[in-house]
Amino acid sequence: MKILIANLSKADNNPATMKHQVTRRQFLKLTSVATLAAPILVSSAGAATGQHGPNDRITLGFIGTGKQGGGLLNNFLTMPHSQVVAVCDVDTTRRAHYRKVVEEFYSIKGNAEFKGCTEYEDFRDLIARQDIDAVVIATPDHWHAYIAIAACNAGKDVYCEKPMIHLYADGPEMIETARATNRILQIGSQRVSSIIYAKAKELLASGAIGQLNMVTAHWDRNSSMGAWNYTVPLDASAETCDWPRFLGTAPKIPFNAEHFFQWRKWKAYGSGVAGDLFVHLFSGTHFITGTNGPTRGMATGGLRFWKDGRDAPDVMLGLFDYREGFNLSLRVNFVDGGEESEALIFTGSEGTMEIDGNTISVSRTPLKKEPGYTVSTFTQAMQKRVLESYREKYPVAHPSGALAAGYEKYVAPDGYRDSYDHFKNFFAAVRSRQPVVEDAVFGFRAAGAALLSNLSLDRGAVVKWDPDAMKLG
Repeated sequence: MKILIANLSKADNNPATMKHQVTRRQFLKLTSVATLAAPILVSSAGAATGQHGPNDRITLGFIGTGKQGGGLLNNFLTMPHSQVVAVCDVDTTRRAHYRKVVEEFYSIKGNAEFKGCTEYEDFRDLIARQDIDAVVIATPDHWHAYIAIAACNAGKDVYCEKPMIHLYADGPEMIETARATNRILQIGSQRVSSIIYAKAKELLASGAIGQLNMVTAHWDRNSSMGAWNYTVPLDASAETCDWPRFLGTAPKIPFNAEHFFQWRKWKAYGSGVAGDLFVHLFSGTHFITGTNGPTRGMATGGLRFWKDGRDAPDVMLGLFDYREGFNLSLRVNFVDGGEESEALIFTGSEGTMEIDGNTISVSRTPLKKEPGYTVSTFTQAMQKRVLESYREKYPVAHPSGALAAGYEKYVAPDGYRDSYDHFKNFFAAVRSRQPVVEDAVFGFRAAGAALLSNLSLDRGAVVKWDPDAMKLG
């Protein structure tokens, strides 16, 4: 695998010189040299040593300030005992905008400890800073592994947007690097930190719906923005956007503003609906059921409506087998004819449990104790004999016992955001050095399962997956 990187000279930022091709192994070695040339020092919050008190300030750097990264940054700014000190993006205008956002926020807040926010074009310059404890990675998918690995090697804890991987080979490298460097690596599927999903996990384990046999989930949309047609700035050009650095391992093509700002529409940079939305549904399912993942998957779909040059499907359906004894059915439809909707329905032998936003609805219809009978086609004599035998085995009894709850609903408090809890859990792990719920192993199992859909669709065949070893069959 090849990756296109900038010349290691910090003084040379001319895109024309950024054409040195290196292997992945060479790339990681080079980034390690660039970021670890100086000894790791203890920062203000102690990231290099892993020593954090409960009130220590954690300093953050943001790598990628697009639609998702900008949203994350605005949310992270509100987290207590933390401070954003750097932003990195290959778009000149965007990184300048978010530097100002950060500085204005702390100015209004009156934060005397804030010394300013620095812009970076090259992420290696950002992670080389000794005063940065953790980084947030919100780049296109094909950059996740490279940056996360380099950041861990530089002694930074990492919050990486989902899906964790773009290629299956990325997963083992990210897992091993996080372990070897003793870095916190949390993946950004916030549902695993949700109080709603925690309650659903508790209900399922308690037998609220009996024995699970099916999970049905969907995430549908019906809008241009929902289909990733994000607005392209009027001044977008090769001068405002570092196109060679953006491309990285992707095929080398002339500057294309749509590819840059709407990258999810192309497989070279993103992972389609599987990596953007299926992965959330997998994360929730895996957290609630406690499974490591499916053993095989199959998918179908295609481009049904948004035929605008993209190569990622706008409709996808997937079916997956789990050895725990249930099946998972997933759907994403970008032309659903209605409002955007997301839901998971867990079906068991005695009821169903549906998660719709911040609400859980449990409906119970237990199996009857008697199996019933069909004797209408028998002779009268045989009907009598069968019924007598049946009542001997199932005598009529007067109903007794506690009142049965046929329907229950659980609703999160007004204003509840699972993303806040996900960020809070990340900071808690950075301080305590205790594992996060969605570590690299969980993230790889969710993303690995999700990307089975893309493989199946490309191959037109069922794809096997080993959820324990995290390998394709």
